[in-house]
Amino acid sequence: MNSFSNDHPCKGWFFKEKGHLKLLFRSIPGIVLTMVIVSIIMMNFLANKIIFSIDWIAIDGGIFISWLLFLSLDVVTKYFGPRAANRVILLSSLIYLFVALVFLGVSKIPTPGRDQSAVNSILGGEWFILLSSITAFIISGLLNTALNCLVGNLFKKNPNSGLSFFTRTYVSTVIAQFVDNLIFAVLCYMLFAPIFWGDAYKLTIVQCLASAGIGAILELLFEVVFSPLGLIVVRKWEREELAKPYFEFLRENYR
Repeated sequence: MNSFSNDHPCKGWFFKEKGHLKLLFRSIPGIVLTMVIVSIIMMNFLANKIIFSIDWIAIDGGIFISWLLFLSLDVVTKYFGPRAANRVILLSSLIYLFVALVFLGVSKIPTPGRDQSAVNSILGGEWFILLSSITAFIISGLLNTALNCLVGNLFKKNPNSGLSFFTRTYVSTVIAQFVDNLIFAVLCYMLFAPIFWGDAYKLTIVQCLASAGIGAILELLFEVVFSPLGLIVVRKWEREELAKPYFEFLRENYR
């Protein structure tokens, strides 16, 4: 007897989810998906570069691009909803892992007669930095989506106002970025770095908290400067009634 019949609930869920993903990634403008995927790849590789460090704080290069990633996710969350944003987070994370594994594999290929250690170090990076960074992003990205929606629900009388957009964006950004920075610092500089680099690179929990807080404030400042662009994009999508088939699909399948 076939235990996976046509009316089996798992089969129904699979095809519904397949249809959801297919329609979602056709509906989100390609430039936005590209920005999310490219920025997560850039952010995680830039995390290998420490740009500022003193006794109680360390800032890595990912700070220059992380605001773009979270702003793009805020735009997707506002227009398409948290269900869509979470799927974008998971898809972009899988693509990043694929890219990182390809780079790592290529960096391990020997080149007889030539010293390419510098190139290999760039391609391969430090696996524990990449692991710490992607783990921190997935957790903080899902948190960012949840907070963005939670704050947005406070503006039921005027959910599409500029005040609603900026408030939900700023609050979710500063909290999620703090969590992202803290998880990365704890995993990378409290757990892995002392093992592979020595105790000289170990941070205390106070240093991790300080770095996470300063980093979140700097990333929030980037968001404040560029968030009006996000509001312009959302308003444009609303005028054009972008992705009507997607929202019809949601109404029919996720009541």
